[in-house]
Amino acid sequence: MVNVPSPFGGSDDTFDAYDEFVPGHAPAPGDFLDGHDVLDGREHLAVHRLARELFEERAVYDMTFGYNLARLNNDRRHTDAGYRYAVERPEAVEDLPTPEKSDRGTEGDAVRVLRAEFTPTTAFCPQSDTLTRGSLRAWNGLADRHEFDLVRVRVAPMHQRASQINAALREAETTLVETGELPEPDDGSDAGAPGEGFDDDGVPGSAGRDGSRAPF
Repeated sequence: MVNVPSPFGGSDDTFDAYDEFVPGHAPAPGDFLDGHDVLDGREHLAVHRLARELFEERAVYDMTFGYNLARLNNDRRHTDAGYRYAVERPEAVEDLPTPEKSDRGTEGDAVRVLRAEFTPTTAFCPQSDTLTRGSLRAWNGLADRHEFDLVRVRVAPMHQRASQINAALREAETTLVETGELPEPDDGSDAGAPGEGFDDDGVPGSAGRDGSRAPF
């Protein structure tokens, strides 16, 4: 009898190891990362390991597969889905909100921005809005866990609603930069689970980032 793996679970041989970066099992960097310092190898693994921790704390889960969203990168059944990251080059930024100064380290430190682009398993993935909102919330709501002053999140353009989803993410990003707080949820739901909106956690200030270390 042929053993057909369930799309809702998976054994150990269904997933790459968390400490292994397999270029052929990672989504190609999209337009949002173009012109910036795309992470791969150990640098990608370090940032993605942190993403896994943040997503676990904020319950950013893929409800179809029933696992932490970060695990999608390791799922061999979906080798072109998941997150890719890039450290933003200030000279390549046009018409996007950016913190005027860094809240981390010592005075004079350059503002440090991470870009995260999510490629869903299909162009019709109904969770892409919720998952990217939850990711934005996790990264920026737990800013004391890393040394980035801002983490921008976008969905890859292959998604049928990429324009609308990314417009909403950019609007939330603008509110975050201008007020230092994530937008409040529209209906009281947690963006890390099925639903809409963001939580009302503020981004911690410099005191919360004392002693933080770069993830790579």
